[in-house]
Amino acid sequence: MKLSSLMVAAAVVLLAGTTAAQISNGVFQPRPKLKPAAPVQRPNPGGGPQFGDALFGLDPANLQAFVDGRTEFEAAETPEGGLGPIFNGKSCVECHSSGGTGGASAITVTRFGRVVNGKFDPLDHLGGSLLQRFAIDPAVREHVPAEANLVVQRLTPPLFGAGLIEAIADEDILLNAQRRQPDGVQGRAGLVTDVVSGKTRVGRFGWKAQQATLLAFSGDAYVNEMGVTNRFFPVENAPNGNRALLARFDKVADVEDTVDPVTGKGDIDHAADFMRFLAPPPPLRLSASAAAGMRLFEQIRCTSCHLPMMYTGANPIAALAHKPVPLFSDLLLHNMGSLGDGIEQATAKGAEMRTAPLWGLRARAPYLHDGRAKTVADAIRGHDGEGAASRDRFKNLTAAERAQLLDYLNAI
Repeated sequence: MKLSSLMVAAAVVLLAGTTAAQISNGVFQPRPKLKPAAPVQRPNPGGGPQFGDALFGLDPANLQAFVDGRTEFEAAETPEGGLGPIFNGKSCVECHSSGGTGGASAITVTRFGRVVNGKFDPLDHLGGSLLQRFAIDPAVREHVPAEANLVVQRLTPPLFGAGLIEAIADEDILLNAQRRQPDGVQGRAGLVTDVVSGKTRVGRFGWKAQQATLLAFSGDAYVNEMGVTNRFFPVENAPNGNRALLARFDKVADVEDTVDPVTGKGDIDHAADFMRFLAPPPPLRLSASAAAGMRLFEQIRCTSCHLPMMYTGANPIAALAHKPVPLFSDLLLHNMGSLGDGIEQATAKGAEMRTAPLWGLRARAPYLHDGRAKTVADAIRGHDGEGAASRDRFKNLTAAERAQLLDYLNAI
């Protein structure tokens, strides 16, 4: 079902993009799973890694893991290999491509549930809370159930620098929650059970900080976005909760992502390697206007949540150990008032959202969790809850000052 490492390295056929003939009326048209030729690190005239490049300072073994991981990240799954029977995409890169492989995109997924008297029900028995919008057969396609009275969209987040974020120590994120902040800002860490280790960890990935490690994040994405079961998520999603319908169309035995006995890795491991060794967004040199904007960013207290810098802790991989991480996030959950999407996920309440890292902001649009903001300025104006005071200060800036602040955000 899966290609060996040697076969992957020898692959010479580039993955073609999705065509209208492949997905018609939400139904996937099968095509053999092809894996692209391994990418080569390209020269960087700017002197450092660019969007989609490998993290600086990797040793040869980890650089090869990045290359192998990118091959898997860009590869298309097929029904014969475990895709579906319901899914949102056939490859990771299909939804992570803005700026380079691993970036964001304007593609959204649908979340739904039912709220009664302030209590959220994910409607698990009806396939909630994530809608899989495609299917390998029309008879198995999902729909938002009539019982749902909350339906929201979520954008694909970027993954640049994800390995550095993973390498930040839990205790450092917990310390962020103890910082005394003005304006009633008080974030909290989302404590989750890491499915990989079985330990309670600080969540840091996803809009609701629902995953703590990249391998868990990868396994979650494979089963929920592509329908590929794996050793951490071995249960297939039933279309709108219908297990009998699932039995009719799920023809590949679980677990579908098998581990190569030679490498000890499955597809989810290779995808996690790619994310772990993916370079952070490259900052631009600050112009005079952007430098003024940097001061304004602190002055209107955006830094209360969008903490400019954190640091990784000890790590057996030198390229990830004790490194600065200019992510512009405290990685905490904050009550965002009306900006929250209403979905309860992991330990996050409906109004809570993880502070989105702002680095590389120029390589993704639209903005906010559901893409409602077409510009960065619109995104700032859309803040609410704990972000309302900073939003109001932004509105009170002069036009020239707002332009300086936006120049800064475009450079980080």
